[in-house]
Amino acid sequence: MNKIILADNQAIFRAGTAKVLTMEDDFRIIAQCGDAERLYQVLEAFRGATLLFASALKLNINQLVERVRAQGSLCIVIAENSESTNSYLAAGVHGAAHRSVSGPALIDCTRRVVRGERGVKVAGLGTGSQDEDHVGARVRDRLTPKEMKIVALIVQGCKNKEIAMRLTTTEQVIKNYLRSIYDKTGVSDRLELALFTIHHRMLAEAAAAAGDLILQTH
Repeated sequence: MNKIILADNQAIFRAGTAKVLTMEDDFRIIAQCGDAERLYQVLEAFRGATLLFASALKLNINQLVERVRAQGSLCIVIAENSESTNSYLAAGVHGAAHRSVSGPALIDCTRRVVRGERGVKVAGLGTGSQDEDHVGARVRDRLTPKEMKIVALIVQGCKNKEIAMRLTTTEQVIKNYLRSIYDKTGVSDRLELALFTIHHRMLAEAAAAAGDLILQTH
């Protein structure tokens, strides 16, 4: 059984990754954390584990690699979609993927690292030309500006009550918007919506821009 530690400041992405990995018989999630301090505590507690960590945590990579090696563990970076992973691999991180990676590709990457391969790098969905992301572009164009703001806040892990407060409306209105968003994206819940957004670059970029606009107006 391969022990997995998930470290990511985006709770919804941690949940999605856990959901993907725990469907496989050879993986077991032994810990999840959202900050560097907790990450290092968990590393000390669980030797020989495989750490999947987000580049967004802004860790000292050389220090992390040293700690991982000292514990007889392995590590895989989950980089932002537009970010190069070369520096992580050069520093000794065992594998790399982008947030837009598909479930099967992430599973394959993790298994290859566990088997002893080094410098494993898998492509994410939509990390190539923007023209290739027809689905992301189509959904982006179907969503209204208000719906896009809600998507942005869902990706950030916000609950309906918090979204309603941020957008100065009611929870019931947010629920109504979410039904419309689910219909337009073809998903059934907020976790699927967050992962769908992350996996489609053009939609993810539009949601990020909407999130920035929310910050500017508050």
